[in-house]
Amino acid sequence: MNIKHLCGSVAVAAMLAGPALAEVPESDDTIRIMTGDWTSISMQGEIMSLILQTVGYNTELVVADDSGRYPGFENGDLHIAMETWQTTQMQNLEKSVATGNVLDMGETGLQGVEDWWYPSYMKDRCPGLPDWEALKACAEVFSTADTAPKGRYVGGPLSWGDHDERMIAALDLPFEVVHPGTDAAMFAELKSAYDREAPIVLWVWQPHWVTSVYDGEYVQFPQFENECFTDASWGPNPDATYDCGKPYGWIKKMAWAGGEEVWPCAYEIVRNYNMDNATISALLVEIDLNGRSSTEVATEWLMANDATWKEWASCAM
Repeated sequence: MNIKHLCGSVAVAAMLAGPALAEVPESDDTIRIMTGDWTSISMQGEIMSLILQTVGYNTELVVADDSGRYPGFENGDLHIAMETWQTTQMQNLEKSVATGNVLDMGETGLQGVEDWWYPSYMKDRCPGLPDWEALKACAEVFSTADTAPKGRYVGGPLSWGDHDERMIAALDLPFEVVHPGTDAAMFAELKSAYDREAPIVLWVWQPHWVTSVYDGEYVQFPQFENECFTDASWGPNPDATYDCGKPYGWIKKMAWAGGEEVWPCAYEIVRNYNMDNATISALLVEIDLNGRSSTEVATEWLMANDATWKEWASCAM
């Protein structure tokens, strides 16, 4: 966190603060909250950082690679993450929790969806959509000069982790995956294509603003079950695993297990935190489309929802 951001956050915390009655903070050690290269984790990290600062904790927002975060949590370099998605991180979270060094801090209340999404104008060019098998016959409709005759699928940054390449192979889809460096680059490409009604299929997730701004829908792949990743006999390809779409479901919080003894009230606040898709999507519009800072948007939400976050933080009030 840079000095300007730190000073701004401290000032915001002072605005939000009321009398703290409990014996917090239990430690002056800094709580390191992970942020990443997509907006919602940064914004939710900002909300939690401001709450914890308001009741007396020292916090720092730390940028970390999404797929590479787990060693950092296991060894205590990172302490809290406000988003871990079942869609792409379920297996990594389970492995880290099994070490005993990482805590599953419960669901955020958000319901995650991540999958292939296309604008509605592509349905006329690829009859049979949204069924995934239509992509076998009309992949070239989604091609570019670099991929023809194969279709082009815009995935997420490599650091997010995913099974798109494995799924494409397992389902025998004639597509190539490209990986932009950031979510901003992904959605700049979507806007450009949408404005021209150019072909595009890309990774879109919810909660997000895209599905409220652009008309489109998700490809319907074979519905995920755990056996898809472990049992080749499951699914349409009897000789391969990963022949399914992404698992839709929870978005959880996670934490370094050692922090439970250092900051017990802070960990209780994190566990109590709860949001919904509509709220987060509206906040993301303010940041991504209206150009406001995550600090400004988080502060505005906290000031308008004073009773809500103070109930989360009741152990410190």
